[in-house]
Amino acid sequence: MNFNEILQLIEDDMQAVNRLIKERLYSDVVLINQLSHYIIGSGGKRLRPMLALISARACGYKAEQHIDVATIVEFIHTATLLHDDVVDESDLRRGKETANNVWGNQAAVLVGDFLYSRSFEMMVSVNSMRVMEILASTTNVIAEGEVLQLLNCHDADTTEASYMEVIHSKTAKLFEAACQLGAVLAELSPEQETAMANYGMHLGTAFQLVDDVLDYTADAEEMGKNVGDDLAEGKPTLPLIIALQRSTGDTAATLREAIEKGGMEHIDTIMQAIQATGAIDYTLDKAKKETEAAIENLQLIPDSPHRQALETLAWFAIERSH
Repeated sequence: MNFNEILQLIEDDMQAVNRLIKERLYSDVVLINQLSHYIIGSGGKRLRPMLALISARACGYKAEQHIDVATIVEFIHTATLLHDDVVDESDLRRGKETANNVWGNQAAVLVGDFLYSRSFEMMVSVNSMRVMEILASTTNVIAEGEVLQLLNCHDADTTEASYMEVIHSKTAKLFEAACQLGAVLAELSPEQETAMANYGMHLGTAFQLVDDVLDYTADAEEMGKNVGDDLAEGKPTLPLIIALQRSTGDTAATLREAIEKGGMEHIDTIMQAIQATGAIDYTLDKAKKETEAAIENLQLIPDSPHRQALETLAWFAIERSH
């Protein structure tokens, strides 16, 4: 199954999500409409709502509340992007100017808050305490991950374990929730629910690790953001952490300085060090193991086109170029 076949498999559900997104984004405040439509419509993969839809169907869910859940997941994700770009002072996302660059930091933060609060309104309308419990916990863990990342920023002594904790909280947790909620809606067994949650967690981890690699290897136009952004912001992602661990002398000093001060002053030296130390291959191998673990967890779910789509998405996470 390829990516286009997956899109065809969930076409009706995805159209319903897109309609609900437009409906629930509406506000009497014009700036909220402008800014939220700008970022929602800026060409993202919609991978997280896709996972919520496919997971629910793979688990045998026949009703329609997965549309609400997928929309909530997308709103939470979009709110985190708005806040992320302010914190990171980013000026480019998905090949377009960031919302904070167009409307300013204050508007971006406040519209992010609107999206969070609207998602919680929608959680209540699903009328499931279990759904609310998972999503409330998820948003809390994501916030903790953001703070952990802030603490790691410019810290050249950040360990691999510490960085993986950031990934699990900041990125993988929402993937986990999107997949787990499909099992919750379908009322599967606790073992199957855990398996779907684990699938999402491993998939989200692999996805972020590949993002880290692409920050040093991808074409800027294809990525839709500036290559080396993580480096410029002093973020020690896994390729940089491994390169520093495996370097000595002047190279190690340069890598340490790049993390502590940020900026692109020594980008060529750093790129060479990342390649020479095998840090890219190390990170990709770790991502592949996460993908394999994700697929292993799907064995508890009955075979179907939707389960096959989840397997395909797991491989897509590590084979993509942007």
